[in-house]
Amino acid sequence: METQTLIYIFVALSFSLYIGIAIWSRAGSTKEFYVAGGGVNPVVNGMATAADWMSAASFISMAGILAFAGYDGSVYLMGWTGGFVMLALLLAPYLRKFGQFTVPDFIGTRYYSKTARVVAVICLIFISFTYIAGQMRGVGIVFSRFLDVEITMGVIIGMGIVFIYAVLGGMKGITYTQVAQYCVLIFAYMVPAFFLSFMITGTPIPQLGLGSGVADGSGMSVLQKLDTVLVDLGFTAYTDGSKSMIDVFCITLALMVGTAGLPHVIVRFFTVPKASDARKSAGWALLFIALLYTTAPAVGAFGMLNFVEKVDDTAYSEVDEFFPLWESNGLLAFQDKNGDGVMQYRPGNAFEGKPEYTGESGQSGERLLSNTPNAESANEVYVDHDIMVLANPEIANLPGWVVALMAAGGLAAALSTAAGLLLVISSSVSHDLLKSTFAPNISSKAELLAARIAATAAIIVAGYLGIYPPGWVAQVVAFAFGLAASSLFPAIFMGIFFKSMNKEGAIAGMVSGLVFTFSYILYFKLLDPAANTAENWLFGISPEGIGVIGMLINFGIAIAVASVTKSTPLEIRKLVDSIRVPRGAGDAHVH
Repeated sequence: METQTLIYIFVALSFSLYIGIAIWSRAGSTKEFYVAGGGVNPVVNGMATAADWMSAASFISMAGILAFAGYDGSVYLMGWTGGFVMLALLLAPYLRKFGQFTVPDFIGTRYYSKTARVVAVICLIFISFTYIAGQMRGVGIVFSRFLDVEITMGVIIGMGIVFIYAVLGGMKGITYTQVAQYCVLIFAYMVPAFFLSFMITGTPIPQLGLGSGVADGSGMSVLQKLDTVLVDLGFTAYTDGSKSMIDVFCITLALMVGTAGLPHVIVRFFTVPKASDARKSAGWALLFIALLYTTAPAVGAFGMLNFVEKVDDTAYSEVDEFFPLWESNGLLAFQDKNGDGVMQYRPGNAFEGKPEYTGESGQSGERLLSNTPNAESANEVYVDHDIMVLANPEIANLPGWVVALMAAGGLAAALSTAAGLLLVISSSVSHDLLKSTFAPNISSKAELLAARIAATAAIIVAGYLGIYPPGWVAQVVAFAFGLAASSLFPAIFMGIFFKSMNKEGAIAGMVSGLVFTFSYILYFKLLDPAANTAENWLFGISPEGIGVIGMLINFGIAIAVASVTKSTPLEIRKLVDSIRVPRGAGDAHVH
């Protein structure tokens, strides 16, 4: 059977499964729509949380960043994994014990203020839409290559699928859909990794293969071989880092703290029966996440080795089929600067901007570009970093069913997180803005309708951001983590562990942290991208890591304002104690 036919079958079957689950688990009440009824098993919730958190950035982009950035890309691996441990230990059980529907619910009640609730909603919407732009872009990339449609049309199709099971099923439908999506995405990620590891090292386990010798008789390990190959081409060694220590530290910490402040992950811990189940589900989620995260470095290294060997110094007329296939979607391109018909892959951009085709073919058969060549670089190959994982099976000439499985897995990863984000946006609008703030007398039926309307509007905005994203998938997502670190995390953390933190301090901290971080990212990424260099950064910290400074500003201003304003009411102090102090334990005694 042809590969394209297999792709259609695998994707159609997976979509049918998701839609079927959504219809079966349709939400009939606001509690089912917001927190799946609050009775989800910890193991099931752990699997759903893993799918919710392992987005297109984890599945599609992380190994791609590791492939092209090498050591510098490890900040994403460390930050995202460490952040989940922080979330499990510091926040999850306390938030579940608090017993609310949403993050703004917690902040509004803990800080006894509708204003604090509204500010939290604004922070949440900024974070969620920044994050969801990356997910919808991932959906578009997968559709554009594997279903042979434009990225724009791919995003629109993805919007339609998410609409069905997010708007219809709410958190109940999303939870069980995400369990299915986790199974699809982890199987799709691991199978090609096994193949690649065995082909390159003779060891089928990728985690072991990364440290094994290359099966080519050279006697070198995978990383030694990769270092040698890249240095010979003029790149820095794969195992060398170019980022400053302070930037590595700040990006890692921003990703860690941002993970612990992500609303669509936190809300998952509201769906289990009790606080102890929140810890259990966090532990299960970490186990499920580790399967992919311990595999990603190997996938990135194997993919880079394969890509360089298949592309560099290869005549375009003789290159494997994967190149023209991805070229047709503008994710790979070749500009024959010296007219020899042979592709040279070297450091630097091959040309200015993204590929723009003239519609004509060169003498070697390549698609001609209208882009202005970069005269400062000998590089002739453009490669979108987000394609590395998706293209790996084709670069390695793996069987067609593996390529089809990868297509289904990439869609599962992007759609699972997109659905979770859309739900927290709709919940915040319908529950926190309408029910809890502006229309307290609204009926449950009207609130549920408002949630579905808000989800629909959010899907439309998300689709637009997916079509016009401000960067690579993982980079866009990194900004969302920075915004979460600088706005919501300090408010949640101090709400649990600092009884003296009052509403004035929390509001001032959230606003200042969000405004600073968003302004910094906006300036360097949109207003003046040319200035986005280390010498112009504040303290040498890149936009991806600036959330740490925003977090410190948040903490500092919140504490300063709280110290000169009215103290926290007694009932709120008792509320904090009830969240933090375990109940049901007797006095200590001698056995």
